[in-house]
Amino acid sequence: MSVSDIDIYRTAKVVIDGHGGSALYLASIRESECRDRGDTAGVETWKRIAAAIEFLQADTRRARHLH
Repeated sequence: MSVSDIDIYRTAKVVIDGHGGSALYLASIRESECRDRGDTAGVETWKRIAAAIEFLQADTRRARHLH
């Protein structure tokens, strides 16, 4: 069963809120842990979360440049 986009973005936001600038690094660690366990669904989920983190952080950086 695939994780919904909204759940991916919610998780990304929680990771960002908890880990700030290290959020993407944490997502890559989780992806690697899943890969080591052979959890392909987990790998794909954490890849999506990492992409959402990148998007959300880029959006925040763009907003800062506007002010």
